[in-house]
Amino acid sequence: MHSPFKDLPREIKILTTASFFVAVGFGIVLPAIPVFARTFGVNNTAVGLIVSTFAITRFASGLISGKLVDRFGERVVFSSGVGMVAFFVLLAGLSQSYGQLLFFRAAGGLGSSMFTVAAGSVIMRAVDDNNRARAFSIYNGAFLVGGISGPAIGGLLSLISLRAPFFAYSITLTISGLIALFFLKGINLNRGEDGEELAPRTSIAQALSLKPYRIALVISFIGNWVLFGVRSSILPIFVIETLRSTPAVVGYGFTLSALMQGLLLLRAGKISDTRGRKYAAVSGSFIALLGLIVLIFTNSIWMYFLSMAFIGLGGAFLAITPSSIVGDVIKGKSGQVIGLFQMAGDAGMMVGPIVLGWFADTFSYQAAFISTVVIFSVSVILSFRLPETRKSHTIVIDDHLN
Repeated sequence: MHSPFKDLPREIKILTTASFFVAVGFGIVLPAIPVFARTFGVNNTAVGLIVSTFAITRFASGLISGKLVDRFGERVVFSSGVGMVAFFVLLAGLSQSYGQLLFFRAAGGLGSSMFTVAAGSVIMRAVDDNNRARAFSIYNGAFLVGGISGPAIGGLLSLISLRAPFFAYSITLTISGLIALFFLKGINLNRGEDGEELAPRTSIAQALSLKPYRIALVISFIGNWVLFGVRSSILPIFVIETLRSTPAVVGYGFTLSALMQGLLLLRAGKISDTRGRKYAAVSGSFIALLGLIVLIFTNSIWMYFLSMAFIGLGGAFLAITPSSIVGDVIKGKSGQVIGLFQMAGDAGMMVGPIVLGWFADTFSYQAAFISTVVIFSVSVILSFRLPETRKSHTIVIDDHLN
């Protein structure tokens, strides 16, 4: 059996290892954050602000992170970003007031943005377009495995102290930063032996003039809006209140979705690299759309599980295809282009829960699911209109890409 890293540059193995420690730590601390915030005597809105402020800071600093990558390189920005998050997570665990916890969580968002943009830049620049989607599938797979295993560890640590998960996350982040600092040397990133950049960078204006890049932005925005928005806001409440089930069943459905996505990730990456980005985008958006349609008619736990399975399978394609498209069309140091792409996804994660929650409160859960299908249909249409980019290497692309 071939190694999943076969024919991939060494940077991908290093990056995947470093990112796994980030994901495990994030999974450890995530369940503890709202519970720890409640110990300061705040209401649910204040608890939600602790979660959203991190995403807001990430969104606001996307272009800054891209500029830093262009100026200092992926290795320095990745390790510095992870180190920054480790420092502020440690301080968050030592917080003596809600205000301190809020500030430290917000400050960590900048570091998160830095290492995310740097990681994306490594994969987009170090891997050729015949293997890029597979590299993204391995990278996302490491995050998925880490995210699944982390909460179990975090639950045990929380029995000791609600501060313990923060300290554990700080340790895993430190390990990740050291791996990147000492082993991610930055070779094979379109540089010559003297470190000089071989290719001119793609500007934001040049990227936005390309139809595939614009479509990738929209697909990322809608995908995060719809899929993250549904799962993080109204779906758990729908399962508990309408289906008369338990939080445990909600968790089983999310776990099933993650397992389906994990089982298909490597295969989806290979399909994207061999059959093309358009084929992968159409396949993923159509399968996920089926899962969302099932939600409209869901009146039992089994239909909920079926919907989660479809969404997970479709998510395997959608997790890698937009990033692969961006990697296909950029050239040289393009940190800000990658940063803008990250911002599109972050914006979707910020907007989705609010809009879908409003639909559910104003009308009904079914109306919210119907609106979700309508919105997500835009991604399906754009996937059919996507020009193939797999063989693109330069910013001077055929007219049909513009």
